[in-house]
Amino acid sequence: MMEKIGLVLEGGGMRAVYTAGALEYFLEHDIHFPYVIGVSAGASYAASYLSKQIGRNKKVSLDYVKDPRYMSWSNFRQNRQFFGMDFIYDEIPSKIVPFDYETFYANSAQLKIGTTDVYTGESIFYGKEDYKEELLKVLRASSSLPFLAPPVEFKDRLLLDGGISASVPIDVATQDGYKKNVVILTRNKGYRKSKSRFHYFVEKKYPQYKGLQKRMKERFVYYNKTMDYLDREEANGNIILIRPLEKLAVGRMERNPQKLSALYVQGYEDAKKAMPAIKQFQF
Repeated sequence: MMEKIGLVLEGGGMRAVYTAGALEYFLEHDIHFPYVIGVSAGASYAASYLSKQIGRNKKVSLDYVKDPRYMSWSNFRQNRQFFGMDFIYDEIPSKIVPFDYETFYANSAQLKIGTTDVYTGESIFYGKEDYKEELLKVLRASSSLPFLAPPVEFKDRLLLDGGISASVPIDVATQDGYKKNVVILTRNKGYRKSKSRFHYFVEKKYPQYKGLQKRMKERFVYYNKTMDYLDREEANGNIILIRPLEKLAVGRMERNPQKLSALYVQGYEDAKKAMPAIKQFQF
């Protein structure tokens, strides 16, 4: 156990297969953290990491990526969901690749999952004490992308993707008392977001969600400030960043199994390369 060290996970849709590979390395080598926080796909992969199911993330993300029930435009035409949320967050964990709830909840490590309140634009995080038996519902909310999935209602809030309001929730980890953190990113070093050109469509699609509109309009500002902060904290020795060392060839909605498999291996190998620094970080 990496005592007093947090693990912070970015989202990124299918780019987060990189994170799945890194977490697989940690699992295989018994590297565990007392506190894990993530958004979107990062949070979903974290759940299988905390349930200690070696190979589960790889199976779910790679074996079913070509299945139209997992993601497809036919899905979108039929259900207004590009990603098949019922398939991913119900059928797979309950029937196809069962999720080990008993081990997950017996694990003393905390998993905080980030979401975005569509009315206020607030970043809302839920821990084990909040979602209890509704883990999959909160994971679904955290991964529900605007335009591609409907909002999810949970505890009197209407929620969408956590990456909208907190792409990399390092500030929450710090507020929760974790001053030292390992952070897994899904973009190359130096990446910064540009101002969105699609704000008009956000307003048209979600006229009643003023908080969501504001957050999405300003998202690039918060993201870029967070990246600058992470770079400074890495230089100060408070953070270890694991991020793709090779140029990314995978997009948010990538369906090419070969590209995804290569990214998974890249995450695994980059985590392996980071281990000497992480072990030193521990002490």
